[in-house]
Amino acid sequence: MTEVVHPPPSTDYAELYRQHGDFLRGYCYRLTGSVADAHDLVQEAFVRAMERPPRDTAAPWRPWLVRVATNLWRDRRRRERREYVGSWLPAPLDTNAESWWSSGLGDDAFARYQAAESVTFAFLLALETLTPRERAVLLLRDVYDYSTRECSEALELSEPNVKTTLHRARRSLAEYDRDRNPPTDRLQASTASALERLLSCFATQDAGAMAALLARDVEAISDGGGRFYAAQKPVRGRDKVTLFFSSTLRETGTAPVRFTARSWNGLPGVMIERDGMPDRYAPRFTFSVELDRDGLIRRTYAVLNPAKLEG
Repeated sequence: MTEVVHPPPSTDYAELYRQHGDFLRGYCYRLTGSVADAHDLVQEAFVRAMERPPRDTAAPWRPWLVRVATNLWRDRRRRERREYVGSWLPAPLDTNAESWWSSGLGDDAFARYQAAESVTFAFLLALETLTPRERAVLLLRDVYDYSTRECSEALELSEPNVKTTLHRARRSLAEYDRDRNPPTDRLQASTASALERLLSCFATQDAGAMAALLARDVEAISDGGGRFYAAQKPVRGRDKVTLFFSSTLRETGTAPVRFTARSWNGLPGVMIERDGMPDRYAPRFTFSVELDRDGLIRRTYAVLNPAKLEG
C-alpha cells in the first residue's frame, strides 16, 4: 500500500498555482492538442500535488509538476487510445482571447520554435508523428528552451537519453522544418487577405477564383469527429479541393451565414455559424488557412466537432 505523504501546512497551493498554472496549461495544450484535456491535466497535477506532494517541498516545483502532468498524459493516452472517426485536428485556441498559452515564453527567446508557431495547427499536427517521450522532450528543449540537464530532471531521463530522444524527434520533424512558415506579422496580414478572398469565393461560389488561391498540392482537412459531415480523409490537390468546396456549398444551399474573425492558433481565422442546416451538417465550426511561401493556400482547416468548440 502506497504511503500518503501529507504536505506541510506552509505549502501555499494558491500561490503555487499562480506561479505555475498557466505555464503548465500551455505545455499540456501542446502535448494534447486539446484545450479541455490541458485544463484537466493541470487540475489533476495540482490534486496530485496536494494529495501526494514531492518529499522535498522546498525544492523547485515546476520540474515535478511537468513530470506529473507528462505521466498523467501518457497514462491517459494509453487508456483512451482508439480509432478517431475521420481526420483529427487540434482543438482551436483563440490566441487573442487567451494568454496562458504563451506563459513562460518570450518573443525574444532562443528557443527553436517560438510561442505562436508552437501552437499552430501545422506544428501540432507534426507533433502527432512523435512518440510521447519524443514529444515531451522536443517541447521542453525546442519550445521552452530547457537545457539538457533541466529536461533530464523534469522527465527523469538521463542526459544521454534526452539527447538521443531529441535527435530522433528533430529527425521526424525534418519535413515540417523544411516547409515551416512561422507566423510573423507579414504572414498574419497575408493569411488574413487570402482567407478573406477565399470566403468571398465561397459566397459567390466562384470555383475559378477559388482555384487561383490554392496551391497545386493543397490539402483540405475537416474534423467532424463522427458528429457531422466531413471528409473522412484530407482532400488533396487543387482540382479535388475546389470540387469538394463547390459541392459542399451547393448542398448547404443559401443558409444565412455569420462570420466572426478570430486568431486561431496564432493565425487569422473565422468562426462560421449557419442557420437552417440540413441534417448532419455542422451549424457552427472554425475555419482557417495556412499559406505556403509563395502566398498560396496550402492547407485549410475546418473543426466541426462540437466537443472541440466548447467555450
